[in-house]
Amino acid sequence: MFDWNWNVENEDYLQRTVSRCKKQNILLPTFEQLKKPQALPEKLKQALKDVDPQETHPLNLFRINWRNDPQSGGIGDINHLEIPSEISGVKARIVGLVGKFFPTGAHKVGATYGCLAPALVTGRFDPEYHKAVWPSTGNYCRGGVFNSNLLDVHSVAILPEEMSRERFDWLRERADEVFATPGCESNVKEIYDKCHELEAESDRYMIFNQFSEFGNAVWHYEITGYTIEQLFKQIAGGADRLSGFVSATGSAGTIAAGDYLRTVYPQIKVAASEALQCPTLLQNGFGGHRIEGIGDKHVPWIHNVRNTDLVTAIDDEDTLRLLRLFNEEAGHVLLRKKGVPAHVIERLPWLGISSIANVLSAVKLAKYFELTEKDVIFTVFTDSADMYLSRLDEMNQQFGAYTTEQARLDWHIAMLQQKTDYLLELRYTDRKRVHNLKYFTWIEQQGKSVDELNAQWYDDNYWPERFTIAPRWDEAINEFNSRTGLDKMFA
Repeated sequence: MFDWNWNVENEDYLQRTVSRCKKQNILLPTFEQLKKPQALPEKLKQALKDVDPQETHPLNLFRINWRNDPQSGGIGDINHLEIPSEISGVKARIVGLVGKFFPTGAHKVGATYGCLAPALVTGRFDPEYHKAVWPSTGNYCRGGVFNSNLLDVHSVAILPEEMSRERFDWLRERADEVFATPGCESNVKEIYDKCHELEAESDRYMIFNQFSEFGNAVWHYEITGYTIEQLFKQIAGGADRLSGFVSATGSAGTIAAGDYLRTVYPQIKVAASEALQCPTLLQNGFGGHRIEGIGDKHVPWIHNVRNTDLVTAIDDEDTLRLLRLFNEEAGHVLLRKKGVPAHVIERLPWLGISSIANVLSAVKLAKYFELTEKDVIFTVFTDSADMYLSRLDEMNQQFGAYTTEQARLDWHIAMLQQKTDYLLELRYTDRKRVHNLKYFTWIEQQGKSVDELNAQWYDDNYWPERFTIAPRWDEAINEFNSRTGLDKMFA
């Protein structure tokens, strides 16, 4: 899907897409606009206030950013939450961008736009013919289906059968086809197998594979990375340091924000978080786990391993303990007694399971490097507890009603006693080992070339060329909007 010459592949496809967008008043936002939504035209920002964030309305494409104001419905401050030391037990500040206020309630809608928009504006995808296939462990296919709905495109969601009920309920209402593949979070190969099956069945199925599509990483490099830079400038004191960035590996889209931050803060430590029950990067391991949202057992093609400083593995039991603590009233009672501010407690449900895992990895990072109150660690709260209410119900049925005593136990075990075990600071050879794991998935199974795999490691221009392509994409998006005649809609 990634074309460095940037030629229009099929003018007929492109013209049909132009006609469809013109007919349905679909104006495509540029990456620059999603990066700086506060600079959008005032008429557009006012129009957004009349559109429900979850509505299938083309203006919601402009809500694929980190500044959605849930009160006004317009563009506001950067959505974030700081986890105070009264919860984390460490001196370092832990701050997360909040994904709850994106359309679909998760930040993955940004990654899908980063993959779909370039295909639309260069004539690679024909909405009159192709079916957009979104292979995922949950939120990515939600975002892909949402964007497909805006274009009246036939959408196909593929995700493991053990994902939460909320995900399947949402998808079955909105997607044209939903396929549940065997296994849990860790069974990514089964997703790929289904993609190959569909491709063999018909050339109408076009796969937008988040693990190999650079649009995923580019969106986060350009938008998430920049947003964190701006937020740090906003909240930091004069002596504060941006010391760390933590991201669950998943598709390796979000962790690309660390590549951007390295260009601004060279001393930053970038940590990749994964599940202890499937320690792929840490131990070349395998298994199944319950941290929904992070597929594993392989290294994504778009992961720049050379920019990863350490790997942390989080016990999925700890994330589920804290999911209850952060969402049950007994947990809130305990946290109030511990001095946690009320406004923080009421926002803790903004964290889903993988978001909690990111917090725990940030705690490990802070303890390992002995960070102080002058150090700021950023992470991403990809989705909220809204996606996992059924998991809370399951735990209440299994273990009984949540009590303050259980909350105290969970807080001590999962948070305060978090140690620096299952953490590896990566040397050159460790990074190379992780990088080499790509061979088994991408060369042996998925048809990538060894030459490109080696270029990812040895060619100093490989990653910068890909991560900084957004301005060229914006040129193509602007030209596309000009062809639809909608570019002056909000002038």
